[in-house]
Amino acid sequence: MNDKNIYKRLYKDYTKLYLNKIIFAAFFSIIIAVSTSAIAWLLDPAIKKLFIEKDQSLIFIIPLAIILAFSIKGISLYLAKTTMISIGEEVKKKLQFDMIKSLINADLQVIHKKHSGKFISNLTYDVNHITDSLSTGVLNLFKDSVTLIGLLMVMFFQNWKLSLIAIIMIPLASVVSKTLSKRIKKVTIEAQEKSGFLTTYLVELFKNHKLIKIFQKENYEKDRANERLSELKEKNKKILIVFTRMSPVMETLTGFMIATLIFYSSKLVAKNELDINNFFSFLAAMMLAYQPVRALSNLAMVFKQGLSAASRILPIIDQENEIQEQTDSRNIQLNKGEINFKNVNFFYEREEGNILKNINLTFEGGKMTSLVGHSGSGKSTILNLIPRFYDVQSGDITIDGQSIY
Repeated sequence: MNDKNIYKRLYKDYTKLYLNKIIFAAFFSIIIAVSTSAIAWLLDPAIKKLFIEKDQSLIFIIPLAIILAFSIKGISLYLAKTTMISIGEEVKKKLQFDMIKSLINADLQVIHKKHSGKFISNLTYDVNHITDSLSTGVLNLFKDSVTLIGLLMVMFFQNWKLSLIAIIMIPLASVVSKTLSKRIKKVTIEAQEKSGFLTTYLVELFKNHKLIKIFQKENYEKDRANERLSELKEKNKKILIVFTRMSPVMETLTGFMIATLIFYSSKLVAKNELDINNFFSFLAAMMLAYQPVRALSNLAMVFKQGLSAASRILPIIDQENEIQEQTDSRNIQLNKGEINFKNVNFFYEREEGNILKNINLTFEGGKMTSLVGHSGSGKSTILNLIPRFYDVQSGDITIDGQSIY
């Protein structure tokens, strides 16, 4: 399943249900963008009227307008975030339920093929990454994109020449983000595997706690636990380091940008082509634009984490059972309860070869029969075939002459 199909699937089955709430959050994202842009724009009349022209008639109006803009931004941010958090938790519950439902219905072979600890890791670690990308990622995509557009409009309104210089930072940040997002996908997969190993180890640890005590293996298990935790720690550190790499790059780019703008602005001011109030309003808009540019540059990595996790979760949800219940099958009429295996052939994996080959057995009803043999000879397999935990590749199994298939 490619990235495009994963996005479509997540939207169709999990986020489409909450489209009204997403639109609600998007509406408040627009208000956040407008109020943030207003804060930058208000510096223009504030400096011009209050400091340059010393107009006392606006001494209360402009400060109150700035307070109002910040308040509206804060309230809107709260409403947008709480809405998306609510959606994220709903999506998490549905993903986890769909996965558990699939595992409950799954063939025994599917469950035995993978340790329960790894399923638990999928259920927690992977699902959290998916919901983070849907809730935090989608909110930031709306909020920061619209905010950036609004601030760019303020910047162009104040001075289009300076704005063109500042815009150069956006594609540079995108290039860095794209490079790091490739790395984050690989590291996330590795971290999920280590998380699965740790969960598997913990399941085995609690299951075999008596044996550890009997054989005095406490120190050995402590060493194993330390090893598993160290492996996971290293992978999580790599993820955080990859995310953090954006900071020095963005800080350096911003430093170059501000230095270039101050150099060029000073020449424009000297030529009377730029007023001080316009420059400060422009500078405020550009500084406020730094956060959305940085957040948007990190989004690619957040979405890559989510896609990587979804590529492991969705196949579990979508898996089809090889053993199908027959809706039109007849009920077996028990008489003596005699069970017959007729030329039964069975394998778990084709590559491993047959576990049972041309088996013919009769278990007489009303009598106790013992299966004796070395470990791995197929005793448990024979018993598992009777209730159809697995289906034979060829041959037949009958109860009182009636096929169980």
